[in-house]
Amino acid sequence: MVYPALADSDQTQGPHGLTDPAAAEPSAEEIEAARVLFAQECRFFFAAQRLDQLPDPVAPEIAFAGRSNVGKSSLINALTGQKALARASSQPGRTKQLNFFNLGGRLVLVDMPGYGYAQAAKEVKEDWQGLMFDFLRGRQPLRRVILLLDARIELKASDHAVMDLLDRAAVTYQLVLTKTDSVKPAALTRKHAEVEAVIAKHPAAYPALLATSSETGDGIDVLRASLAALAEAR
Repeated sequence: MVYPALADSDQTQGPHGLTDPAAAEPSAEEIEAARVLFAQECRFFFAAQRLDQLPDPVAPEIAFAGRSNVGKSSLINALTGQKALARASSQPGRTKQLNFFNLGGRLVLVDMPGYGYAQAAKEVKEDWQGLMFDFLRGRQPLRRVILLLDARIELKASDHAVMDLLDRAAVTYQLVLTKTDSVKPAALTRKHAEVEAVIAKHPAAYPALLATSSETGDGIDVLRASLAALAEAR
């Protein structure tokens, strides 16, 4: 389900005042087109630990970021219908490279390192000030960052620090709740309100909040449709 945080008309506007088709509740046709896109072969093709190692652009890119243990690997696997495309590190917070996955030649999914394992904003600044910040600020084909938040817990200092870095990098990012199947409806409603209030304070944050569960599949089709719209925006 889409939860628009900042809507002043029948269409939701992006952070720069531009209407984005990925913001609206997708139609049945858009849901089906996205399902077909994400049913295509998705394969790992590159890993980079330095800025000079980044691959040449092949398609629009969507980067996935979030705290360690937020469920990032599970979400990428759920989107692509693969059980082990993205793998969680056995030592959370230790993986420092960017992993690139080619989805049918039409979209590239970028798995960014988990952050904030120690729940410290200082750690985020140290880990992300180098390769991650330079990638975000200078990567021409990057269309959006999907920033994942665990629906079961409060936002951490590290989450706020990453949002500040994304604002500074002037990269549009969209907040997506994960693990919503473990949250009761009333608590989830409160979480929506809490995160929407945060979105309103960040200039680069995209004004449509999405809620997902990799376990039940809830919200996966809507997120696919959102990303598929970006694949078409070349």
